[in-house]
Amino acid sequence: MIGMSFGAFLTLLILGLIATICMHFIIRYRMFAGVDGFVAKWIAGWIGAWIGGPGLGHWWFQIQNIYIIPALVGAFVGAFSWVVIVRALNRVNIPETSPAGAVVHETLELRKAS
Repeated sequence: MIGMSFGAFLTLLILGLIATICMHFIIRYRMFAGVDGFVAKWIAGWIGAWIGGPGLGHWWFQIQNIYIIPALVGAFVGAFSWVVIVRALNRVNIPETSPAGAVVHETLELRKAS
């Protein structure tokens, strides 16, 4: 799969696009609003389809030496995993707020040992 043909590249690109459209517009599972989130999921879907094609086996039929069902499953897994990772990292970096809306910072106190 490293030295793939242009037809195989386009097939993976279309399968990644199908998975991304389903996740972004139908399921509405998003990480960023707008085009940047869509393109990031599309790239992750292409990588997932590229890995899922040979990784999940040889099912049903193929186009340009790409088995469609495993590549489509890989595209969904790749796009979903990317959204989960970005959302998890985003939640880690959000500062805690108090009920009044002020940002709460924990302060460290250094004390001498006596």
